[in-house]
Amino acid sequence: MARILLGVSGGIAAYKALELARLATKEGHAVRVLMTPAAERFVGAASFEGIVGAPVLSDEFERDPVRGAFPGDPEPRHDPIGHLEVVANADVYLVAPASANTIAKLAAGLADSMVSTSFLACTAPRLVAPAMNDRMYRDPATQENLETLRERGVVVIEPEEGALASRGEYGIGRLPEPRELLDAIEFALPGPSGPWDGLRVLVSAGGTREPIDPVRFIGNRSSGRMGIALAEQAARRGAEVTLVAANVSFPAPGGVRRVDVETAAELAEALGREFDSADVLVMAAAPADFRPRHAAGEKIHRESADKLELDLEPTDDILAALGERRREGQTIVGFAAETPPLNADSSTMKRVAPGGAPSNHTGTALVRRAREKLDRKGVDAIVLNDVSRSEIGFESDENEVVIVERSGEHQVPLAPKEDVADAILDRVEALRSTPAPRRTRSEG
Repeated sequence: MARILLGVSGGIAAYKALELARLATKEGHAVRVLMTPAAERFVGAASFEGIVGAPVLSDEFERDPVRGAFPGDPEPRHDPIGHLEVVANADVYLVAPASANTIAKLAAGLADSMVSTSFLACTAPRLVAPAMNDRMYRDPATQENLETLRERGVVVIEPEEGALASRGEYGIGRLPEPRELLDAIEFALPGPSGPWDGLRVLVSAGGTREPIDPVRFIGNRSSGRMGIALAEQAARRGAEVTLVAANVSFPAPGGVRRVDVETAAELAEALGREFDSADVLVMAAAPADFRPRHAAGEKIHRESADKLELDLEPTDDILAALGERRREGQTIVGFAAETPPLNADSSTMKRVAPGGAPSNHTGTALVRRAREKLDRKGVDAIVLNDVSRSEIGFESDENEVVIVERSGEHQVPLAPKEDVADAILDRVEALRSTPAPRRTRSEG
């Protein structure tokens, strides 16, 4: 179990920090709490002390009665400097909620409270969970401060969208639920070394939306669940994961850096920016193949015309473009959401490579289509997904796929998407351990 240092700054979301402390303590972690003076206007130190069984510190000149020790640890015989000793003993430090003011101080390196002073002195993994009004969160100053912290290796737990503290207001800025915060803490904890340590994994998720007018769009039914599962399982293996999320409502897994996009053009730009530094790309997002050539600047009203005709143009082929610019040592996995021909057997996918064994069977229409895509895009594997089946695919918690590689196919039977994600990542690991000659698009 870990020694968790929890910094609490001023904000209505401070009440969730109480539940986080309770949950972490219940699961066996030792917790110490630091508070800013503003935080004490929202929750009392006595409440935290009763939950974690240790004194709360709010002033860097205040003497720590337990001399920096965490619950269950012996107290040192000397009387150390409080803000140095408590972080020296911590395995991880989370500031939650992190107000706009506190984030600005942490980014600037100011040290005017127990929370900020200890943050500067902490060499353990550091995390911040912003929580504030959406206008404050979206302000360029706050965004620049958060980016500064990210560049310094601080994990930023993205806020959620929903009802805010101000009556009637809705937007991004809600502190995630305590369970999600604790998951992020546990992800950040140093773990045993593994084959994915230091590996940089780029995952895309969700579906793009191409605007028709300010109200309507062309999109698809991709929820992003599969991409979220892939990002989470890659992080669990020790990888450094960036998730590019296209209109995904689910929160990013703990320890995963998230970049939000909306359109195919934005998805292409974000992936292009991140791709060169990635070792693995898993393209689980479903970009729209077409977009309106010209989006209307105002809402198109029903009364304005008897019918509406859209002039569509193709979007850029993101995966093919990235496949062309790949460097040596990169592994690329694409996805193919397909429906079988109307006259095809509905059990098409189930007949391919039962039990997950590799096969050279390419007789089914869907596998042939996936194999053509494999060659055309210049990637290492295509994850074939039959989205005509209601029990798997879009919006489902389960999936069943065929992983098509140049050497054959691997069937992944019906299972929760987390297990399917693990199976896909197992194939990524196998591909990276035994690299094969790759064909380019021009050779396909």
